[in-house]
Amino acid sequence: MNLTSICLLSVLLAMPAAAAEPAPVPAFDAELARRTGADERGMRPYVLVILKTGPQRMPDGEARQAMFAGHFANMERLSNEGKLVLAGPFVQDPDGWRGLFVFALDDVEQARALTETDPVIVNGEMVAEYHRWYGSAANMLLSDLHKRLVPPPAP
Repeated sequence: MNLTSICLLSVLLAMPAAAAEPAPVPAFDAELARRTGADERGMRPYVLVILKTGPQRMPDGEARQAMFAGHFANMERLSNEGKLVLAGPFVQDPDGWRGLFVFALDDVEQARALTETDPVIVNGEMVAEYHRWYGSAANMLLSDLHKRLVPPPAP
């Protein structure tokens, strides 16, 4: 046996036996599927809301700061109620896209009613565009996961 064959044999013998076995398939979790509203495909309906630049830019100052503080508080409230699954801003989009909401709803009118409570919509800073969307029910877990990623404020 030559040196190359010995080295190759050593590598093969050193490999764990499990490497040849396929990865285990995760077990179906019926309770998790129920809790997230998953259908038989693990999916569910949502309403995607695109927030775009509106006709009335609030001037810089205290009123603008208060409007955005209300915007963030509104998102927090809707998230805590389990209605807002995902939200966030776009990075300087030339088409005026400012942010998005994903609501755990299948009715656009319900999403519209919730969005119209937001100070950026009330003040005309942004306008909303609504789309029905079908996505993974796992999106329902994002809010709780996100909370685990944000460190508590310093004392």
